[in-house]
Amino acid sequence: MSLSPIPAEWSPHRAMWVGWPSHAELWEDNLEPAQAEVEALVRALAGPGREVVKLMVGNDEALADACARFDGVANVEVVAGRFGDIWLRDTGPIFGEASQRAAAFRFNGWGGKYDLPHDDTVATQVGAATGVALDRNDFVLEGGALDHDGAGTILTTRQCLLNPNRNADWTETAAEDALAGSLGARKVIWLGDGLLNDHTDGHVDNLARFVAPGVVALPMAYGRNDPNDDVFDAAAAAISAATDADGRALKLLRLPSPGFIGDEDERPVPASHMNFLIANGAVIVPTYGNDTAARLACEGLATVFPDREIIPLPSTAILSGGGSFHCITQQEPA
Repeated sequence: MSLSPIPAEWSPHRAMWVGWPSHAELWEDNLEPAQAEVEALVRALAGPGREVVKLMVGNDEALADACARFDGVANVEVVAGRFGDIWLRDTGPIFGEASQRAAAFRFNGWGGKYDLPHDDTVATQVGAATGVALDRNDFVLEGGALDHDGAGTILTTRQCLLNPNRNADWTETAAEDALAGSLGARKVIWLGDGLLNDHTDGHVDNLARFVAPGVVALPMAYGRNDPNDDVFDAAAAAISAATDADGRALKLLRLPSPGFIGDEDERPVPASHMNFLIANGAVIVPTYGNDTAARLACEGLATVFPDREIIPLPSTAILSGGGSFHCITQQEPA
C-alpha cells in the first residue's frame, strides 16, 4: 500500500510548531533581537495567521521568560522541551495527511557541522507532545531539504540530499526510493546548488517553493553583485524543463531576492524571501532591510495567495543563527 503524499503547506493546519531562541551562548548579542523577531512571528501566526502555535522552548532558563511574554495570548501554548537550536523544520518530524502519523529521520547536525545536545531527540519530543505515532526511517534527512506540492512532487537540491556527509551511498535513485517509502513521493525534481554560504548545504526552502499546484516561486537577482545570480538561473532552467508527478509542466513565479546581504565581515549570507511561512490565514515573509525588494516579493506572493494576508517581518537577527521563519517552524496538517 503506497503512502499518501505530504500535504502542501497551504492546506489547513491544526497547529504550527515554532522554536524559541533559548541559548544565550549560541546567540550572544543577537539573543534578545532574535527573540523579538520570533515573538513578532508568533503573534502574527496566532492572530491574522489563524494558527494554534506550539512554542517549543529549549531549556529551563528561557522558559519563564517565554511564558511571561505570551501569558494571556490566545492560541499560543508554550511547550517545555530540549533542543540545541531552534531549527525545528530540520530536527522535528514531518507530519502526514491529517497528522495521523509523522515521519522521523536520523539527524546528524547538518552533516556533522553543528552537533548540539538534544537536537537528535526533537522528533521524539514532538511526537510525544502531539500523541502522533512516528514512523522512524534509518537515514539522515532534514525537513528544510524538501518542498512538497501535496500531490507527491518534491523539490530538492543535489548539493544537500546527495551530500556524502548525510548518506554516503545515496544516488538519485536511492534517494527517490527513500522519499517514496517514507513521504509518499511520486516525483522528485532535482535542482543543483542552494544559496552561497548556506551551512545546510543548500536547503531548497531557501531557494524554491511550491505556492500552488504546478507553480514554483523562485528568486531572481536583485541589484548589483547578487551572489546567487547563477544559482537562481540554473534553478529556473531546471524547473522550467520539469514536470510534476501528474505530468504537468511547472510555471515559475519569479520574485526579487533581497540582493547582497553581508555579515559583519561583508561575506554574503543566505538571506532569502523564499523562507516565507504559509499559515492558515497569512503568508509571513522574512525581510532583511531591503524594503523595495521585500515589497515586490510580497506583491508577487499576493497574486498566488489572494485569500491570505501577506505579512513582511524582519528576520535579520534570526538569520544570524543560520535560517529564518520556515526553518524554525513545522506544521501539523488538519
